[in-house]
Amino acid sequence: QVQLVESGGGEVEAGRSLRLSCVASAMTYASSCLAWFRQVPGKEREGVASIDNYGRPKYADSVRGRFTISKADAANTLALQMDSLKPEDTAMYSCAVDHSGYHCSKPIQHLPDFAFAGQGTQVTVS
Repeated sequence: QVQLVESGGGEVEAGRSLRLSCVASAMTYASSCLAWFRQVPGKEREGVASIDNYGRPKYADSVRGRFTISKADAANTLALQMDSLKPEDTAMYSCAVDHSGYHCSKPIQHLPDFAFAGQGTQVTVS
């Protein structure tokens, strides 16, 4: 059974950094579109960053220059390095994977539903 497990969330002061990780079991990241989403209660889910099977990233305008998405296919690990965190970055962050190249061809603000998603890890910035 496919499982995505996020880790690395927590509570930090503004200006600090956090690194989120997403590890997959029973699947491979190779030839996949990978993404990080975030959601605040009462608001729509927001695409934060995506990375295609060639390693090409896309970022939401709100995080570009501060966040970096990366992956290690051999380890089935997806990461999100978050620097210069702001209070408005507070949200539940979740990772998602889809084997369709279509997903990563879409703009970050219009990402479709992914086949697999994790439960999320909470990030709180004060």
